[in-house]
Amino acid sequence: MIRILIADDHPVVRAGLRALLDGEDDLEVVGEAATPSAAVDLAESLGPELVLMDLQFGQETTGADATRRIRALDAAPYVLVLTNYDSDGDILGAVEAGASGYLLKDAPPSELVAAVRAAASGQSALAPSIAGRLMARMRAPQVSLSVREIEVLQLVAEGASNGQVAARLHISDATVKSHLVHVFSKLGVSSRTAAVSEARSLGMLR
Repeated sequence: MIRILIADDHPVVRAGLRALLDGEDDLEVVGEAATPSAAVDLAESLGPELVLMDLQFGQETTGADATRRIRALDAAPYVLVLTNYDSDGDILGAVEAGASGYLLKDAPPSELVAAVRAAASGQSALAPSIAGRLMARMRAPQVSLSVREIEVLQLVAEGASNGQVAARLHISDATVKSHLVHVFSKLGVSSRTAAVSEARSLGMLR
């Protein structure tokens, strides 16, 4: 029996996932978490084989943050990301945090169930569109931004000043400026607005 923890801040989504997964003979939902911190606590106390993790919880702490902490636990469960977001920053952040798989919430139920089984056994479980995105990124490293550069640019896109970006990411103003210089160089642009526009056109930002 594969024991699963669902981490998502929407009750309706959790209920739907529970109904789907509990309908399988070899799957059992043992807990639900509505926040990243609760997901970490329950992953430690319940000891599931797999955590189904959303990325955005309407707060500063993200599913990627929780994934990183869960994967650092003793006898850590595997983590399968299930989200609405498919930007390069989201995908890379989740994979680098230790997620075994990445699916979008519009995936067919059969694909989700298969991915749960695969991820719980330690296999990679990437949606075809996600796998294609990662392969394209590997083939075109010259237009690739680091996870941190994407984090900086995402906050810029949301209207944050350099000082606000620095505070959110716990880095210095000078480091923010340095990241932006690198971003401008990689994208071949000379302004924050142009950088955001180009990154969105390349699918790096949502």
